[in-house]
Amino acid sequence: MYDYEDTSLLKRFMRNSGTWPGMWRVYAPTLHRLDRIVYRVTDGRSTVTSWLTGLPIVQLTTVGAKSGLRRTLPLVAIPHEDGWVVIASNFGQPRHPAWYYNLRANSQVTVSFEGKIREMIARELEGEERDRWYERGIQMYPGWTSYRERTAAYRRIPVIELTPAASSSAPSSENARTSAQS
Repeated sequence: MYDYEDTSLLKRFMRNSGTWPGMWRVYAPTLHRLDRIVYRVTDGRSTVTSWLTGLPIVQLTTVGAKSGLRRTLPLVAIPHEDGWVVIASNFGQPRHPAWYYNLRANSQVTVSFEGKIREMIARELEGEERDRWYERGIQMYPGWTSYRERTAAYRRIPVIELTPAASSSAPSSENARTSAQS
């Protein structure tokens, strides 16, 4: 459904642009800010990145590992049974993204997609399972290939599975919008 081969030329172009040298310097500090604005305006149903690329973008809310504050950011996500898989590529930068450290400190997260909010549990995938989901991600966003190559010398990109929490008591839409603004 979200595979690269099944998208329009414009969406393929936009997906590829993330791998161009230096473009991460533009995208990393700006896309999430634009996504938050569109997310609010569309009442949680869309983001700029989803419009431009056709990729599924979830709003992931974690608890800060050091601050203890709720942090929300948009991430490309791979649909997985009743949940999602996210890849902590950080645009192929040398360090893991901050949200990855938040998940390691507290695996309970909130995920919003197309206006639906769910409490979930994060689990880092390893071995064959991790490799299989990374390859599945590449079918959607080939940029993860170049990110893997770029980071191979100093870090292995983590792959995280998000599954529904046993007792899902999702916050109201208003609470989710408020935390998305943090």
